[in-house]
Amino acid sequence: MKFSDVRYIRPDLTILGEEILTYLKVFKTAENAERQNEIISLINEKRKFYDTMENICYIRHTVNTLDSFYDRENDFFNEAGPEFFSVVKKFYEAVLNSKFIDELKALRPVQFFNLAEVSLKIFSDEVIEDLQNENKLVSEYDKLIASAKIDFAGKKLTLAEMGPYLTDNNRDMRKTAHEAYFGFFKANEDELDSIYDQLVHLRHKIALKLGYDNFIDLAYARMGRTDYSAKEVKVFREAVHKFITPVSNRLMERQEKRIGVDHLMYFDNRYSFKTGNPKPNGTEEQIVDSAKKMYKELSNETNEFFNFMVADEMMDLTAKKGKAAGGYCTYIHGEKMPFIFSNFNGTFGDVTVLTHEFGHALQVYSGRHYNEPEFVWPTTEAAEIFSMGMEFITWPWMNLFFGEDDEKFKFMHMQNSLTFIPYGVTVDEFQHKVYENPDLTPKERKTLWSEIEKKYMPYLDYSGNEYLAQGGFWQKQGHIYEVPFYYIDYTLAQISAFEIYNKFDKDRQSAWKDYLDMCGVAGSEPFTKLLEKGKLSNPFDIKVIKDIILKVEKQISKFDDSKF
Repeated sequence: MKFSDVRYIRPDLTILGEEILTYLKVFKTAENAERQNEIISLINEKRKFYDTMENICYIRHTVNTLDSFYDRENDFFNEAGPEFFSVVKKFYEAVLNSKFIDELKALRPVQFFNLAEVSLKIFSDEVIEDLQNENKLVSEYDKLIASAKIDFAGKKLTLAEMGPYLTDNNRDMRKTAHEAYFGFFKANEDELDSIYDQLVHLRHKIALKLGYDNFIDLAYARMGRTDYSAKEVKVFREAVHKFITPVSNRLMERQEKRIGVDHLMYFDNRYSFKTGNPKPNGTEEQIVDSAKKMYKELSNETNEFFNFMVADEMMDLTAKKGKAAGGYCTYIHGEKMPFIFSNFNGTFGDVTVLTHEFGHALQVYSGRHYNEPEFVWPTTEAAEIFSMGMEFITWPWMNLFFGEDDEKFKFMHMQNSLTFIPYGVTVDEFQHKVYENPDLTPKERKTLWSEIEKKYMPYLDYSGNEYLAQGGFWQKQGHIYEVPFYYIDYTLAQISAFEIYNKFDKDRQSAWKDYLDMCGVAGSEPFTKLLEKGKLSNPFDIKVIKDIILKVEKQISKFDDSKF
């Protein structure tokens, strides 16, 4: 079924809740674990129905935030989500209090019960209204970002449509484009500050109500992190500062020379070559056709699946008015299919986002056989391994997209992947500090951002742009508003993705088998266990980070970037 034909029905929370509660009565009186296990499966089907409708709404709302019907439906789910989770909480409590709990753990993966325990730590009926208000504030941010209409080059452009101008060959154009782009954030600074200030205080209040000292541990529980804590993440950030920041600085010095500027400015950071950044050849349709060829040659699994995605119209790729920013992959339980959302704008990112999100899509499609809704996706740091890994797995086919510029693309891709890591830990450390000190003023938060930014990315120079110089860059990073603490995940996964690159460089056949085996594990194992299944190292090990980054820097040094 094509996505346009997929039927949306607003869930009736009263009926759905009553059905689940009726099942729970049967569950509690069941005479054996096998019967309880059957009831769990029946309840999971009800949960998947709700999740299906929520995701259909989410997709159609983000594809066109101007659609009044799905705007109203999005408002409905903002209210309904916490109320429905109140019922789900009763389900988790019943499962964990079962007198057959040991037998149930023999019938389902232990991770299901681990996630159930974590879920009970993030919710109580006392915070339903707070959670609803949190959802509304996040929607306010999303709508504000999607509303951008920037007067530039004789057009009214969205933030995504500004992309090509931000990396233009003409330095004055790049500077002017960056001023216009961040001018939108400056013009809306007060509203952005207000939304975030409300979110921080609201999340802190929720944490206190649930018995936490602050929001940080609650956020980790929300993310389903069952096998590591903020302590391990802090060690990881310190390792990044010690081993990756110096390499990143050297690469940016190399870029400064390569593009021929006396001093690298903030509007030069994404401009990698005098001859211009590599751009994909052709239209959206041609890029998709090239992807078809690529995935046909990669494996039978990817050939079949990508053709499913195209035939069922499970992708919306082009930037347009009213479309939400960014890119994502989500999963529609009722169709047992993922959906890819992107904002193609004629830059190299069109290809990296497509391969990235397809990695997610292949993984969730591989997990469609699980009855547990929790298992389709792994936790986010594990999920990002599949997407970032796919970016490197597809390297042999980059000539299809970039022609003679494929080596230029590979150099820039690897450099950007490495220099991203210091930025990623900047986002993470910023959030830790913010939620440790929830009463910071908006101005103090920006000062804090600047201090952390300079620690991990000392090459940044915002001279001439007051908004950025005073610490405003983070307000464009939607994760900080929408899904707090979802960002270190990318940096952890990037280390694993580099390791996947090394594995594929040595033996593609065995590396592909390991990758597919990991896809099949999906969310049935926590992060560190999933790494073991995929024969990958633990990125919390400082030695692992040091060794992998040495290999990456050595690989980058093999490129003669002077010819680009």
